[in-house]
Amino acid sequence: MRTLSLPLALTARISPVVVLAAAGWALTSGPATTPAAEKESAPQSAGESPSGASTAAASKQYAAAPAPCGSIATATLKSLVPGAKTAGKEIPSTDTSLRRTCSWNALKGYDYRWLDVSFEIMESDAAAAKSYKENTTEKSGGGSVPGVGDAGYSVVNLTTEDKQQTREGVVIIQASNALVTVTYNGSDFESKKAPSTDEINKGAIKAAKEAVAALESGQKA
Repeated sequence: MRTLSLPLALTARISPVVVLAAAGWALTSGPATTPAAEKESAPQSAGESPSGASTAAASKQYAAAPAPCGSIATATLKSLVPGAKTAGKEIPSTDTSLRRTCSWNALKGYDYRWLDVSFEIMESDAAAAKSYKENTTEKSGGGSVPGVGDAGYSVVNLTTEDKQQTREGVVIIQASNALVTVTYNGSDFESKKAPSTDEINKGAIKAAKEAVAALESGQKA
């Protein structure tokens, strides 16, 4: 029987807690957009300050992060991460009302797949926009993801360690004051090749669309 030796980077990925601790919450997203209705304020009284009116108009559509392990359809999980437990594993967070992440990973035969879905609720659209800009600038070489949230970005990269390829896609979506980040990667330990860019990119975007839909249908402020 052939003995498989997993590269150190991929061995670490099999432990969701270790990976999330290493990755942290580096990925966040989105441009700020204040709904027109919120820009229309009541006439200012004599004792009301302009700064007070501006603060009241700040946009914060989402109050809490949704349950991440329930954000992706079972059929999608079976397709993207064959052999994984569809219940997923939620990663511990210091504040689950603001940050929540779920991970799925499995090795089926020689094929390994990993999927993370993360939600972060920020204080305002402007804060989300700033974080989105910072993180998409760091991850250069990608492209926009239209039609999802207020702004979306997708990038795919290939890494090689001990002659083993791994291809990883990251999608960052901003929806009002919420940030959604999806990480999806895969490897083939028999051929030592990685899945195609198209497969990883489409898989990450599909998961991101479902995650944003779960956010939009959940609790709002």
